Amino acid sequence: MKKIFILFVVLAAFSLKTSAQTFSAEEFKANLGKTKTLCDVVSSVKIFSDTLTLINMGGNYPNQKYTIAVKGNKITLDWANLKGKTMCVTGVFEMHKNRPEIVAAQPGQIEFKP
Repeated sequence: MKKIFILFVVLAAFSLKTSAQTFSAEEFKANLGKTKTLCDVVSSVKIFSDTLTLINMGGNYPNQKYTIAVKGNKITLDWANLKGKTMCVTGVFEMHKNRPEIVAAQPGQIEFKP
């Protein structure tokens, strides 16, 4: 019985280590420069051009917790209907003009949660 329990604990620990880690806005600054996954609710979307869209999460501009900068034209989303959806973005945690930001340029960096 002990062997089965130990095996279960080891497998559980391994599976947690290989899955994507999700961080809250409060933990963002502690992970600057690291590639992580961040999930939150989309508050607003601002399209500047066909190659730059800013998605504010966790609050409307200028009170957002952080911004997702979607660059390039490889990511196509239903921009008009993003508000209120829970989105997860994987990328390097950066600061842009003293504000938390993640840059997304590939479709695989963005996922939606139900």
